[in-house]
Amino acid sequence: MTQTTEASGRIIGADHHTWERTEAEHVTEDHVRNAYKALAEGNMDMLEMYWDDDMVWEVPGHNQLSGWKYGRQEFLNFMKKVGELSGGSFHMRTITIMTNGEYSTDVTNNQGTRANDPNKKLNIDVAHVLRWRNGRVIAGKGGIFGDGTAQYDEFWS
Repeated sequence: MTQTTEASGRIIGADHHTWERTEAEHVTEDHVRNAYKALAEGNMDMLEMYWDDDMVWEVPGHNQLSGWKYGRQEFLNFMKKVGELSGGSFHMRTITIMTNGEYSTDVTNNQGTRANDPNKKLNIDVAHVLRWRNGRVIAGKGGIFGDGTAQYDEFWS
């Protein structure tokens, strides 16, 4: 996300959302694990606790899933589509989680098989960068490296 920082300390993102800088957030590894647990379980109470209603998310690549997702509901619709296209096989295995202030980065191995095509498989490493405010994700994006980018686009095309 492209950001401009004003002298006032406000952050203006490419999505045109404006956030005020806050005191150090102190995001922990548990915040990150619980946010992903809420997604995996579809637990709406936990989703509301860890994913902000006005969040934004950037999906990398050049395929039907790529692009900006605005708001928690659009993000959840994206995750639902991931489940549908993979026949429920998509899963992320956490390799490591790093936190610093209001940011976290997690590295995962993402795998799945395309619904109705058992020969189409995904197995890539991804880094997700999350920005947090008041214990909730307000912005996120994924980064795929090397040949994983082509594999990701092919899998979701």
